Parts: sequence; structure tokens; C-alpha cells
Amino acid sequence: MDAGAPVIAVDGPSGTGKGTVCRRLAQALGWHFLDSGVLYRAVGLAAQRAGVPLNAEQPVAALAANIDLRFVPDPHAEYGMTVLLDGEDISAAIRTEEAGGAASQVAAFPAVRAALLKRQRAFRRRPGLIADGRDMGTVVFPDAALKLFLTASPEERARRRHNQLKEKGIDVSLRALLEDIRARDERDRGRAISPLVPAADARLIDTTAMDVEAVVNEAMRHVREQGLA
Repeated sequence: MDAGAPVIAVDGPSGTGKGTVCRRLAQALGWHFLDSGVLYRAVGLAAQRAGVPLNAEQPVAALAANIDLRFVPDPHAEYGMTVLLDGEDISAAIRTEEAGGAASQVAAFPAVRAALLKRQRAFRRRPGLIADGRDMGTVVFPDAALKLFLTASPEERARRRHNQLKEKGIDVSLRALLEDIRARDERDRGRAISPLVPAADARLIDTTAMDVEAVVNEAMRHVREQGLA
């Protein structure tokens, strides 16, 4: 970790465009990129594969502390990187709705979050870091040079996810997706440790009525205003 490297923290719930915005910012600035959600998704998947109950905090935390997880940059991969768990490519496995639900469950445990905190902060290197998550600006990088918080209505986020899955040939009920998103939001906002809330100094962007390009342009406007580009 390089404590002097600048950080742009981008927080918010899933389906707001965070991932796309962060990857575009990282590419435009030539900075490193941390998708913190991948860590929790990988822990949830590893727990399931190891037969560890997702509601067992200490066993899941022990697994999180010792997980063999590597990120390999790959411009041809859907998310710009290949994720390896114990040497196995889990890039597709962690992007399922089931993996997202498991991630939300294990992320509610203080011991799991503590186990992953140092690993997340290790991504901070020069020339800078774009950090995508839910508590990047409040807990992981409270001294971030810029904090953005993206929001969108649950209905719009469900619609976006529904379209993404349809494009992949996956048939999922829009109603079920909306219910899952609302349940996940409640779990993320209600947890005692690192709840999903904007940092006091975060700049809010409501992406409900915005397309991807508009959101990226708005984020870049804040980056330039902050003198980071």
C-alpha cells in the first residue's frame, strides 16, 4: 500500500452503474482499480464450496483471512480482469445472482469485513486507485481525494439487471430481481458495521434517468473539479 497515492471512492448499491463508471475512470486516468464486491462474492463462493454455512461468522471470517484469491488483468474479459480462486477461474461464477446474495450475507459480518480490510487497502498504489464498493469512502479509504455515491431507484436497477441477464440468455423474473434488490439493500443499509450510506463529504449522483455515458461524464466532471485529471 502507498498511503500517498490518491483514491477516488465510488460507493452505492448494485445496478447504479458503479462498475462501469469505475472501469472507465481507471482507464481514462491510468489508475489501478479495486472492485471490492468481488472479494465478498469470492468469499461467499468459497464458503459454499467448502460447506461452510453463510451464517457462521467466525468460520467464514477464517476463510476470508486465508483465501487464495488473485486478480489478473485481462482486456478481453467482460470485467477487465480474470479472478482466480485457488488457481481456478471464477470470473463467471461470482457474477451470478446467487453469488451476489451470498456476498451480501457474508459482508454483514464484522469479522469478515475486518479480515478483508487490509487486502482492500493494499490496492492503493501510485499513480492512484479507483475503489468501487459500499464503504470505500466511509471505512476503507476515509481520506479519499474524491468520494462519489451513486444511487438509482430499485425499479430501474432491477430493469437494468434483467436486461443484462436477458442478453446472456438467462431468464429471470423481473419481480424476483426487484424483491432481491430490496432485500439486499435493507441488509446492506441495516448492518451494524460499515452500513451502505454516503460519506458526509460524498458527492451524490442519481443515475435513474441517466445512460452510461451521461454518468461517466458526470463522474469525470467531479474528477476534474477536484483537480485529479
